[in-house]
Amino acid sequence: MASNKVKQIHEFGQSIWLDFIDRKIINTGELKKLVEEDGVRGVTSNPAIFEKAISSSADYDADISALSKGDKTNEEIFFGLAVSDIKLACDLLRPVYDEAPKGGDGYVSLEVSPFLALNTEGTIKQAIELWKAVDKENVMIKIPGTEPGLPAIRKAISEGININVTLLFGLDRYEAVTEAYISGLEERAAKGLPVSNIASVASFFLSRIDVVVDPLLDEKGLGELKGEVAIASAKKAYEIYKRVFSTDRWKKLAEKGAVPQRLLWASTSSKNPAFKDTKYVEALIGPDTVDTIPLETLEAYRDHGDPASRLEDDLDGATEVLAKIKAAGIDIDAITKQLEDEGIDKFNKPFEKLLQAIEDQKSKVN
Repeated sequence: MASNKVKQIHEFGQSIWLDFIDRKIINTGELKKLVEEDGVRGVTSNPAIFEKAISSSADYDADISALSKGDKTNEEIFFGLAVSDIKLACDLLRPVYDEAPKGGDGYVSLEVSPFLALNTEGTIKQAIELWKAVDKENVMIKIPGTEPGLPAIRKAISEGININVTLLFGLDRYEAVTEAYISGLEERAAKGLPVSNIASVASFFLSRIDVVVDPLLDEKGLGELKGEVAIASAKKAYEIYKRVFSTDRWKKLAEKGAVPQRLLWASTSSKNPAFKDTKYVEALIGPDTVDTIPLETLEAYRDHGDPASRLEDDLDGATEVLAKIKAAGIDIDAITKQLEDEGIDKFNKPFEKLLQAIEDQKSKVN
């Protein structure tokens, strides 16, 4: 068994992806080192990550100056910068992508504009544009799993685009996402097009659920369940995953070479200082899943993680946790809808800040 604790997770069938990107981590060789030494097998990005990268360093100033000489909008300039970074990361992770089975990992995710979270047609158009702009087999385009995002996910999959479905909090919506994925593959197969070269993940956000639910548990006298609702929800999502991807309907696609849309655990850093900083990572290690973690959580896990397959431990207990909060009058569906709305806002605000930072940089050089 590997001695590196992060690398050991892979031995339980889970892939660790890094939830961070910037030019520095690529150019200094740090990302390459994380791939080689920690077994990192993919990279995810989002508007907040890019905002921090672009606003907090001078690494992008020359490119912003060059891109601002034409008539590009600030959003077009941003995607010019982002596509450049994503291409570099895709090249760096290509050897992972080429490992057998080819296309199992090695993906880098780039998100459509958060302003399009509720715009089906706009999302489809931009997903296709970004896919063509990056032009790498191992890129994934991130589309929010909002209700208007569902038809966009289906369409993008039918076009042969790798999709990372982001911003998932609720079990019903997660199941609807699996339906969009399978329908998109069926649509593609019906046209006689290959389905064996398409990959997708469904990103289930965790710790944010507990941030909202835990104070309500105290009010209801269920304090012993604090920090457990998100994990219980994830375990139930995994049950859905196993059911959906073992049906006769799915088997017909699998015979054509289609691969299941893996569950990806996101928002896995502990927000509550009372919890162990590796709590969400440890609880949900299990086969055929992905966990995307920020650099600080990865470093913490490397130092004091406890790798073991726990995802399917005490599934009855997970069912009981969700039954108890329902009986106490806590409406998890309303909470997951609230979290989705807040999640859109959490990406819109840094994106607005990012566009303003580009505008400020442009004014310095013009």
